[in-house]
Amino acid sequence: MLAVIKTGGKQYMVSPGDKIKIEKLDKEVGKEVIFNQVLLLDKNKKLQIGDPFVKGAKVKAEILEHGKGKKVIIFKHKAKKRYNVKKGHRQKYTLVEMKDILE
Repeated sequence: MLAVIKTGGKQYMVSPGDKIKIEKLDKEVGKEVIFNQVLLLDKNKKLQIGDPFVKGAKVKAEILEHGKGKKVIIFKHKAKKRYNVKKGHRQKYTLVEMKDILE
């Protein structure tokens, strides 16, 4: 079983039991999430491609944790102008475990 879902402006290929980091969701840890934007579904050797989404397909997942990713340093510099800007950024994420793919 395999599905491609869309969440947070990105696409993820998932199957039951997978743990993935996605853009932060505003739900509590331990709650169930249903992703209904399924772009592709491969179930029992039957491939369904959405236009843009597969009708009636859903993916159930459970939220495991929230966190922040590694720090990314943004450094801007302009030669001979004494211009330097240093910024840091840590992207927030939600770790989810895929439970089931429904048709």
